[in-house]
Amino acid sequence: MKTLGILSISILAIFFACKKDSFITSPDAIVAITADTLKYDTVFVTSGSITQSFKIVNQNNQKLRLTSVKLMGGSGSAFKINVDGAIGPEVNNLEINANDSVYVFVQVNVDPGSGNLPLVIRDSIQVSYNGKNKVVQLEAWGQNAHFLVNKEITTNETWNNDLPYVILGYLYVAPNRTLTINKGCRIYVNAGAPIIIDGTLQVNGEKDTADRVYFQGERLDDPYKYFPASWPGIYFNTGSYNNILNYAVIKNSYQSIAVQDPSVNANPKVVLNQCVIDNSYDAGIIAVNSSLNAINCLISNCGKNIYLLKGGIYNFIHCTVASYSNTFIQHKNPVLTVTNYITSNNIVTSSDLNAQFINCIFWGEGGGVDDEVTVAKNGNTVFNVNFDHDLWKVQNTPSNIDSNQIINNQDPLFDSISTRLNYYNFRLRNGSPALNKGVATSVNIDLDGNIRPIGLPDLGCFERQ
Repeated sequence: MKTLGILSISILAIFFACKKDSFITSPDAIVAITADTLKYDTVFVTSGSITQSFKIVNQNNQKLRLTSVKLMGGSGSAFKINVDGAIGPEVNNLEINANDSVYVFVQVNVDPGSGNLPLVIRDSIQVSYNGKNKVVQLEAWGQNAHFLVNKEITTNETWNNDLPYVILGYLYVAPNRTLTINKGCRIYVNAGAPIIIDGTLQVNGEKDTADRVYFQGERLDDPYKYFPASWPGIYFNTGSYNNILNYAVIKNSYQSIAVQDPSVNANPKVVLNQCVIDNSYDAGIIAVNSSLNAINCLISNCGKNIYLLKGGIYNFIHCTVASYSNTFIQHKNPVLTVTNYITSNNIVTSSDLNAQFINCIFWGEGGGVDDEVTVAKNGNTVFNVNFDHDLWKVQNTPSNIDSNQIINNQDPLFDSISTRLNYYNFRLRNGSPALNKGVATSVNIDLDGNIRPIGLPDLGCFERQ
């Protein structure tokens, strides 16, 4: 009996081994496909896209032969497929071992003759086996664009909203030259492409969402469209002057606005009117001994929201400066740092500092920062730092400053904040301590372009309507 039992086990082992080496031919074979649709966000013509993929899984204890994996649009499709290393548009007689799988990789390229408006590109992949078909849908949004490679502005130039602008290599505005960007323009910047201004940048956005001017990285697919440091930022060099940005949205950069050295004339080097700076990995605004005015601006969720070093001349009116620790950037630094000095190679250099912050909110959560506003002085240079009618989160009030009507450590009650959903609405709720607590200034609108009241305005960049 013992010998018979061993023999029976051996026969069963041989049987199952043979079964795994045979092919299942039933249309009821269990086959799983890990996606029913692949979607691609805006893909610019000629630049291609990332590669997406799905798996075809043989969940049977026998081999499966795929009759075909076929791109239904054929060789003329904007999509291209690679099935387990074999190039499409059609791959035939592909074997999948029992309880194994193969990958299908899919890429899309947009026809350069597709015109000016966004268009939807669709196709499908048909997976056939044992007389049965399954289909994976493909969908991409494509758009033509102005592709600028190592672009240098050597004569005055104006950009209009006919097509998006994709910056590759770098964008450079030469001394005494002006780049004017009109309302509605979209500027998408490659990861290694700084925007360098030695001349003048004029941004003419307007209040409606569609009319604002947007600067962001060129990767618009998930999850990359949310990543900070997707592109370097905008750098205003020593000789740059008279830069004015109206209704600009600058997001996902390394340093969104970087300004160095004093203005060459009586005007601020950079003026930001109704601008949004968001999700900058290192700094939203970094300035070294320079000059900048910011009115009705939102600077949010940056590594260092505002970083003003080695003196300069700065005016911030009705700005909301706020950070929350989230998936992309941990809130570890104060939202506002102001100094009249810089240390390099253990040598301290200081310069005159004149800075005022009127009707602003400085707030942060989730990172353990006790003092969201820090001001530091070194040396005997001119040092005038004034906070007037502001709300801030501070445990240790900065020294060497002048302050008036400060609301300390009271939650501003922003409308809606969800770090999990990456959703931030910095407008004020009913009951906010920032409502009607400002001082009258010449600023008569808010970031939305809404009229501020003749009486006491709200603090921050938004006026509750």
